[in-house]
Amino acid sequence: MTILSILIPAALALGLIGLVAFLWALRSGQFEDLDGAAERILMPEDDKPKKSAGPKK
Repeated sequence: MTILSILIPAALALGLIGLVAFLWALRSGQFEDLDGAAERILMPEDDKPKKSAGPKK
């Protein structure tokens, strides 16, 4: 029974940490543009990196 006095507060603390992290992400705009990255990966890039001639010796 004494293990429950450790596990219950630990579970509540982890749940509270998860809730705070979710609220922080919600307020900082992490969930604003969910489709943007999925569509952006399909668009062609205009700025392709130039190939280098190789390492300098």
